[in-house]
Amino acid sequence: MIKLLIVDDHAVVRAGIQHFLAEIPDIEVGGEAATAAEAMRMVRAQDWDIVVLDIGMPDRSGVDVLMQIKREKPQLPVLILSMHPENRYAVKILRSGASGYVQKEALAIELIDAIRTISRGHK
Repeated sequence: MIKLLIVDDHAVVRAGIQHFLAEIPDIEVGGEAATAAEAMRMVRAQDWDIVVLDIGMPDRSGVDVLMQIKREKPQLPVLILSMHPENRYAVKILRSGASGYVQKEALAIELIDAIRTISRGHK
């Protein structure tokens, strides 16, 4: 079972991800956070297999949160979820330590595939 922490400031996005992942037997949404501060509390409090992190957070940039996660838990994979096209941020994000990058307009199966790929240790 792949245990996820979903971090996005939009409740409807978190609910949508949780809804379609509920049907996937090998993936479990173990928690969700709406702010960077809440995300870091949850990262520190529990063990996660993957953090799915929105790049645009209201209290801190997703890149800053990614870098803090990698400082505190360098082995924890982070999958970035963004409304921005890959050519705008993906290279910078991957260089900052992200394990993957998925656009919010992607199909659900693309997010599922990315989660599974990352859980196997690939980018």
